[in-house]
Amino acid sequence: MSIYKVILGEQFNNMHPMLQKRYGFVEGKIFKANGVMHKITSGPKWLYPFKVFATRRNFLFPEHGNNIPFHIINKQQIGLNGEQQVHWERRFYFPNILRDFNALMSLDKDKQLVKDYLGEPSLFYSELTFEVTSNGHLKIESQKQRIVLGKYEIPIPKWFQGNVFVKEGYMEENEAFSIHVLITNPLIGTLFEYKGEFRSDDL
Repeated sequence: MSIYKVILGEQFNNMHPMLQKRYGFVEGKIFKANGVMHKITSGPKWLYPFKVFATRRNFLFPEHGNNIPFHIINKQQIGLNGEQQVHWERRFYFPNILRDFNALMSLDKDKQLVKDYLGEPSLFYSELTFEVTSNGHLKIESQKQRIVLGKYEIPIPKWFQGNVFVKEGYMEENEAFSIHVLITNPLIGTLFEYKGEFRSDDL
């Protein structure tokens, strides 16, 4: 069963039917979609050196712009420890360069949350909670976070965390999924943001 079905429980059936198909993850099925990010914001300029470093780990990037093509691939797999995982591949096609923003998610049944390792190899860890809104959209928010240094994971104090907010929906009029990802910090403000839409021929 999809880790998202497990974490959402009965809420899963309240999502838009197309979101249910998207996050249902039938065994052996890979979700592939293409779309456009209407807006990508990279945050303060002084974070540029860190984001350049993060590109080496397929994490954040310093580029920004409007109407940037992208693709997304979600693949369900079994990790070396035997747990069910979902690999996220997001690629953004800027005019002069490609940027990736990848992650690996798995389920923590005891804490009733999703574990999200960001970057390849992982640079950050974030605990995620999932909720279905009254209009059938999927809302994701971050909780505790840690910096990943090889085998070691160091907790990040609340004031230094990058708080993640994600909302994904389905637009009947466009026959497309909508996506909004916003990462903010209590002291700095917006660190990273993108808004866009995408379509999958598989669904």
